[in-house]
Amino acid sequence: MKPNQPTWQTLIDTLRDRGHAQYDSEAVSQLDHALQCATLAEQHGSSPALISACLLHDIGHLLHGLGDDTTLRGIDDRHEYRAIPALRNLFPPAVTEPIRMHVEAKRYLCAVDEAYWQGLSTASKRSLELQGGIFTPEAAAMFIAKPYAQNAVRLRQWDDRAKVPDARTPALDHFALYLARC
Repeated sequence: MKPNQPTWQTLIDTLRDRGHAQYDSEAVSQLDHALQCATLAEQHGSSPALISACLLHDIGHLLHGLGDDTTLRGIDDRHEYRAIPALRNLFPPAVTEPIRMHVEAKRYLCAVDEAYWQGLSTASKRSLELQGGIFTPEAAAMFIAKPYAQNAVRLRQWDDRAKVPDARTPALDHFALYLARC
């Protein structure tokens, strides 16, 4: 591991220490959002790798230091890519690729399901435009053919549902066990 390279425990500590910031303009914190997403993956019987990806999918927001209101300021912080250098030496592609691809999965879902876009929160619609907008049919077909794209889509669907104020989830330490297994 490189000097200053985080461990899975430092990622847990980052969620614990910095995760209380509001998640964009949603009614939940970054930590609540991460726990809800991981809980949904666990409830659906997902692999430890996909549960871990769900827990960490937005960790790039907490690692980049650009502030918590980038979308409100009209900035795409590219959080899905900012997380990868911190994650790639810790986890296999089954964890990192769905994280890297979860923004593209939103663009894909908007292209293949007209009702999907209608169901997005206002903040998610705003960020979609900053992230490149809806895929063309050709881009959607190319995306879904990639390895890990199906898991990225599943992560994205749980991501969209993981914005419920006061939702009950297992504690962060419960999900740390999944990270350790990966």
